[in-house]
Amino acid sequence: MSLWLILIIVGVIMLIIGVAVEAAQILIWIGVAILVISLILSLVGRGKNRV
Repeated sequence: MSLWLILIIVGVIMLIIGVAVEAAQILIWIGVAILVISLILSLVGRGKNRV
């Protein structure tokens, strides 16, 4: 599996856990950060494939 796909899956799981447990709001921000990083990595990876 691609690294960005794994990061997206982990990010979504962390978002679900963060929403389910209100006391752990930091997980929401970690999940969002991982999703953003994985999105950037996927865009960079696609850019490299085109060149």
